[in-house]
Amino acid sequence: MKGEIKPDHIGVNKYTLLVAGLVELTCTEISGLEDELNTVELPDRTVASGGNRAASEFTIKIPLHHGVEQAAMELWFRESQDPVSPTYKKPVTLTHESGSGANDRSFTLVGVFPMKRKLPDLEMKNEGEMAEVEWTLSVDDIFPL
Repeated sequence: MKGEIKPDHIGVNKYTLLVAGLVELTCTEISGLEDELNTVELPDRTVASGGNRAASEFTIKIPLHHGVEQAAMELWFRESQDPVSPTYKKPVTLTHESGSGANDRSFTLVGVFPMKRKLPDLEMKNEGEMAEVEWTLSVDDIFPL
């Protein structure tokens, strides 16, 4: 592959996730985002586009000891519960950063809200790995910038 890949690649370890109205989150991990068309199966067993894109979801992990960030996520999670706030769906910007910053790629995620919180597994025999909270976020739409 040497010579085939252009310089200044985008690594999977340099990214930012900015949620409108929230503090900057330190996401140690962000799962891949899938953007999928709704499809219908026709009587002849072929598939056709339904015309719309399906809602998506992805997960993020934030260190448990980042208290301000966890508090912001908890408030957003509460905002998404009964009585649901009219502002519970927020716009989010996901930026994949290149080495120089000249080839960054960004995506606007529309209609995002937290739909699940998963606390870390605990065990005394563990050597003390960092505890992280996993949040599952729902996304209505994804637009490349």
